[in-house]
Amino acid sequence: MKAVYLTGLRKMELRQQAAPCLAGPRDVLLRIDSLGVCGSDIHYFTQGRIGTQVVEFPHILGHEFAAKVVEVGPEVKGLQPGQRVAVDPLVPCGKCDQCRTGRKHTCRDQKFLGNPGQLPGALVEYMTLPAACCFPVPDSLSDDQTALVEPLSIGVYAAQMAQLAPGARIGIIGSGPIGLCTLLAARALAQATVYVTELVDERRAVASACGAHWTGNPRQEDVVAAIRRVEPLGLDAVFECAGEQDAIDQGLELLKPGGALLIIGIPEVDRVSFNINLARRDELRILNVRRQNECVELAVELIANGRIDVRPLITHHFPLEETASAFELVSKRTDGVVKAIIRISVEG
Repeated sequence: MKAVYLTGLRKMELRQQAAPCLAGPRDVLLRIDSLGVCGSDIHYFTQGRIGTQVVEFPHILGHEFAAKVVEVGPEVKGLQPGQRVAVDPLVPCGKCDQCRTGRKHTCRDQKFLGNPGQLPGALVEYMTLPAACCFPVPDSLSDDQTALVEPLSIGVYAAQMAQLAPGARIGIIGSGPIGLCTLLAARALAQATVYVTELVDERRAVASACGAHWTGNPRQEDVVAAIRRVEPLGLDAVFECAGEQDAIDQGLELLKPGGALLIIGIPEVDRVSFNINLARRDELRILNVRRQNECVELAVELIANGRIDVRPLITHHFPLEETASAFELVSKRTDGVVKAIIRISVEG
């Protein structure tokens, strides 16, 4: 089968290797169809690391994907060959204190697709996974929509963490794919009024198409002052989706007393800071969002029943052979890219 390896910073190589076989009775063999390029993939592509997770080359990236079941183990229930699935790329141990208390996303011995030292990623034609990671999707969902279930599930989890009341007024700083997925989730789950800041014009346009009440460019105006003029009491919650110190600072300044700053973006630095005087005085909550925590099934449902349309996020397509070009485009944020999709398997 074909597989794309990251062989160095900004270097990718298409290779041939043996296709996998079922490893256990509760596993499934999957054919990978469409895969989305994620911001965390780009960190590994350009930096070779996220925090203490450092790539040892060569390495296979990728974890947002649509797949079709090829074969199932003898103990697998509810899945059968030919079934199309969305995938939760986390494989928890199921035994530690975190797993036992409903926090599989912070499992102490977790394996995540594409993470260094854990599991190879999905930039391959075939792979095996535990059946528990696979969620059937209806025929009404395209492969591209199915690939976006994974990032949408992060937005759904973030919206749930914020405990948004109906009609909440929120901010989203950074409208890349995760910011846009959070926008879609907050609109669907809480009918929130959403203020979005973003540096790239095309992404602000997509945010408006996805239901943002207001968008602004922090390089062209004082976005905090602009939002405060409309919302003088402040916002209920702000989702930081840029991974930047300026975004964290702006988020705190936008919150009402008792509001929540949810950090979803992944900084390239190891330390960030907070205005502790402001955070303490207004008793602001600062929450970190870690992946999707059991929200994949709900994300599938929200797309399938029409409450969320992820199609405006899909801007570019590449064949597997042009994976390096897709990663370069996303890393440079040029040509209006929001979500680049790599088509891996083609029917026929």
